[in-house]
Amino acid sequence: MSSTTETAAGAEVIPPPVTITIDGIEVTVPSGTTILSAARSIGLQIPTLCDHPDLKPAGICRICVVEVEGQHGLQTACTYPITRPIKVMTTSATVRKARRHIIDLLLANHYGDCNTCKRNHNCELQSLAAEYGVDTFRFGRPTEPEYVIDCSGASIVRDMNKCILCRRCVRACNEFQDVGCLAIMERGAESRVATFGDKALASSICIECGQCIVHCPTGALTEIDQTDEIWKMIDDPTKHVVIQTAPAPRASIGECFGLEPGTPLTFEMNTAIKMMGFDAVFDTNFSADLTIIEESTELLLRLHQALVEKSNTVRLPLLTSCSPGWIKYIEYFYPEMLDHLSTAKSPQQMFGAVIKTYYAQKKGIDPKDIVSVALMPCTAKKFECNRPEMTASGFKDVDFAVTTRELARMMRESGIDLPKLPKTNFDDPFETPTGSGIIFGATGGVMESALRTVIEIVTGKKVEDFYVHADIIPVRGFEGIRLAEVPIPDVGPVPELLGHLFTDFEWLKGVTLRVAVAHGTPNARKVMDDIKSGGFFSTCHFIEMMACPGGCLGGGGQPIPTSPEIRAKRAKAIYSEDAHYEVRKSIENPQVLQIYREFLQGGPCGHKAHELLHTTYTRRGKT
Repeated sequence: MSSTTETAAGAEVIPPPVTITIDGIEVTVPSGTTILSAARSIGLQIPTLCDHPDLKPAGICRICVVEVEGQHGLQTACTYPITRPIKVMTTSATVRKARRHIIDLLLANHYGDCNTCKRNHNCELQSLAAEYGVDTFRFGRPTEPEYVIDCSGASIVRDMNKCILCRRCVRACNEFQDVGCLAIMERGAESRVATFGDKALASSICIECGQCIVHCPTGALTEIDQTDEIWKMIDDPTKHVVIQTAPAPRASIGECFGLEPGTPLTFEMNTAIKMMGFDAVFDTNFSADLTIIEESTELLLRLHQALVEKSNTVRLPLLTSCSPGWIKYIEYFYPEMLDHLSTAKSPQQMFGAVIKTYYAQKKGIDPKDIVSVALMPCTAKKFECNRPEMTASGFKDVDFAVTTRELARMMRESGIDLPKLPKTNFDDPFETPTGSGIIFGATGGVMESALRTVIEIVTGKKVEDFYVHADIIPVRGFEGIRLAEVPIPDVGPVPELLGHLFTDFEWLKGVTLRVAVAHGTPNARKVMDDIKSGGFFSTCHFIEMMACPGGCLGGGGQPIPTSPEIRAKRAKAIYSEDAHYEVRKSIENPQVLQIYREFLQGGPCGHKAHELLHTTYTRRGKT
């Protein structure tokens, strides 16, 4: 229902605010506000299972029913728009009885043991049952599973025996991510959630982003758990087990231990990882810096081809390739545009290749005895490390990708209270972090990191001469699509690092770089459709794409629950950490420069770098 009207002349008229009474408390809200939102504004919590701050109201679960004076029957608070003064009762005997009845009915179809469920103590149905004193199964419970558990995918497990048909996963997949992998099949009592076409996950168009998991209120959707396999490797004395930790988990793992979102535990996490038995812990910031140098060099090469060589085959804009969910998305929906993608691997995969080559050589360890683990905020990283082309080292470059939730479970299994631990630095030879590496965790972070590097390489000046404290604010924020223009008024000499590729940058003098940032696949679709139609985005030079809302910090492997507010707090922590790093630009990371001198001879985008740090997207299949 619209909260606005139009006059005869067509001018929009906003209706005046409405004063209502909820449980005897008066509150004035804008016309069109739902009862649920009005109640929350005064601190009253109405329970719900289908409502989520990321999704449109649906009124499916009926848990939020309330009494509205003068209305026949109970009303759903999440969909009832307030357009006139009303009196609402949220905790009457009738309301409590109805909610208890709904919970009993849900439990009657809910198969499984809470004690062995991954969502035990973090399940919204379980919490509501406890809140409403449900201590018996009034209508019985299933004694046998109705559905076969789908473990066919590389990242996600679907156990529809625990599904409560709230449709949050379907709505997250369709309206929130615009993928359309999940759908409701059949009708009435036969309704069930299935993949589109009723296929196994491995045969569907799932992009493995995991947004269905973080939006599911129960244990119907979880990640594929590989912690037992990792414990086995840690306990094997013949294996050298190392782990790299991505930026986003350090700003969120505290949530698994009762801390506020955005509480950074970077170095406490290192201590915990060593206590668990890992032989070394590395910072993915290192390979994020490596990614930036390779990707920035690739951008300059494509610009040279377009502006100087006048090539008809070079593809611009260059699209980032760090997000494996985004990679699957473009493979499924825009395969004809794969040559726009950067060939640079993600930081996870670059680090995997470096660990089993450069690191193995420096430490004198046979790479077959190295077990490479990656802590990631993303379920799609599990899929990415299993792609057949990710074996540049001669072995599987990354053996296991674990989510933030999985590592937190491993810590609790070890009896570790993470927030109380002392701090420990990362291990060498990759111990120097940079601010550019850390901001990879937030939408716009890859673009900001790349611009910090490109500006300094091309102009020969400090990026601080252009942006205060090197903070490139135009590419920050949570708008779905952001645009920025970066003029290059003058150029400097070509740095030694790129001397093998360029003699000068005079051809960039006076050029204005046009860049864009998009997060969430619905925004990616808008950008891609615009490029195909020759719109504004086709004139951009570089575009950052991230599959998940907010970027990595909103990934499908992050702690549950999620919301725009939680993601904003995680981003604040990431940018705060960046601000305090002594080294804030990838081009200044001493370990990165050292690996080019010692190992990646030929420099950025050289033969060795292409062999280990890049890939060919035309070889990439869907699964």
